[in-house]
Amino acid sequence: MMSYKRQLIEHLVRALETNYQTALSAAKQAHSTATDRANIAENKYDTLGLEAAYLAEGHANRALECKADLQTAKNLHAIDYSPDDTIRLGALVRLIDQDEKFLSLFLAPVSGGVTFVFDEQTIVVITQSSPLGKKLIGKYVEDEFEIGNGAHKKNYCIIGVA
Repeated sequence: MMSYKRQLIEHLVRALETNYQTALSAAKQAHSTATDRANIAENKYDTLGLEAAYLAEGHANRALECKADLQTAKNLHAIDYSPDDTIRLGALVRLIDQDEKFLSLFLAPVSGGVTFVFDEQTIVVITQSSPLGKKLIGKYVEDEFEIGNGAHKKNYCIIGVA
């Protein structure tokens, strides 16, 4: 039977596969537009073909990034954490803020900002280089911390790690 953490990683992989397919499709469409005979420049001011080529290159680069993220996620090890462990890469962290709103975060090496639903909760992927990731590394369950400035300051308490 697959572990809870392995199932979570499989959900992440599926989300990243969807992102990759979307990026690949956009790259193919942009390439098609860039190479379409209708977009051949008629004069020096006609830049539609050139703009489409730049867009195609950007989409192709994004597709390559998505593919690399997908491969990294596929190679993640499913490590289960206990409340006595420090938070590090691969941890699923549950937080509660000062307004009693819950947040579930998966600390991954790539794909920060990706969200997906797993076990009836929305999981947000963060990286260890993100501001929130930097705050979490090395902390324990029941540790409290704040992040942000002024009106954007949030206080969090770590209520769980898996």
